[in-house]
Amino acid sequence: MSCSTGPLVDAFNRRISYLRMSVTDRCDLRCTYCMPERMQFLPRKEVLSLEELHKLALAFIDRGITKIRLTGGEPLVRRDVIELVRAIGRKLGDGLDELTLTTNGTQLADFADDLAAAGVKRINVSLDTMDAGLFERLSRRDRLGRVLQGIAAAKEAGLKVKLNTVALKGLNEEEIPFLVEWAHSHGHDITLIETMPLGDVEEDRVDHYLPLPAVQDVLEKRWTLTASDYATGGPSRYFDIAETGGRIGFITPLTNNFCASCNRIRVTATGQLYACLGGAEKVDLRAALRSDTPDEQVADALDEAMRIKPERHHFRIERGAQPAQPRHMSLTGG
Repeated sequence: MSCSTGPLVDAFNRRISYLRMSVTDRCDLRCTYCMPERMQFLPRKEVLSLEELHKLALAFIDRGITKIRLTGGEPLVRRDVIELVRAIGRKLGDGLDELTLTTNGTQLADFADDLAAAGVKRINVSLDTMDAGLFERLSRRDRLGRVLQGIAAAKEAGLKVKLNTVALKGLNEEEIPFLVEWAHSHGHDITLIETMPLGDVEEDRVDHYLPLPAVQDVLEKRWTLTASDYATGGPSRYFDIAETGGRIGFITPLTNNFCASCNRIRVTATGQLYACLGGAEKVDLRAALRSDTPDEQVADALDEAMRIKPERHHFRIERGAQPAQPRHMSLTGG
């Protein structure tokens, strides 16, 4: 049987060009909306080797993936991960248009120069608060200083930084305008994100769920927001703010479903390809990679992923409701 070589197009005629690849489910923070304090991480033998992750990246690029985002957990806690970044980075300009990274920033001061040298041009850094006490409460770790050092190091290395902030009612709600001002004053874009119901955590997410249309209303009373045609390939809708001179994005999986234009698939650190962040549909790329005919099996698995990718997710957030999926965001990758 010949292997499929065509571009990845799903059953709804959406061209899939963006891969979010998790290199580890481990993280050095324990953010309350993401995972429990005593998180059970995967046994290392279940996680793909860096060589296997590289092989998958090449297979995806051959099928028309033009943008790869490395995620976790926290990708920079994976030993020798920079070697993977360098290896994938060699495909930039040869099928791959962009290689990016999402990080919590704690290790960024150590890796910013290496990331830039490998061809990474921009990164996303998660930052929910600039208040050290609230940061420690949310992440269960006292690491705000390290994160801010990492952001500064990334800027110094020439990386374009976008901040990702999960909007949390009663926690960082009042701080959001300050975060926007701080980001823009340092030359960073910022994107606000609604909390997503993935995995069991030690609280009811509805207690801190903050719908972003309400946040946007508040910001528009303060500033002039103008819809922007700027796009990064992800689900964020961007606006320019006249008074700050910066850009703000809104990711609204609950209040404004963005699935019609979905161009993304996700691969976990164990090689499970999830066709939808909010769905259970998946194919096993690890089994394909470790089979006797890996090229053929991976190609067939990618074809199957296109067949099973759903039209949309069905996120909802209600008191006492079970998560949309039992797996945590740290497993699927951001």
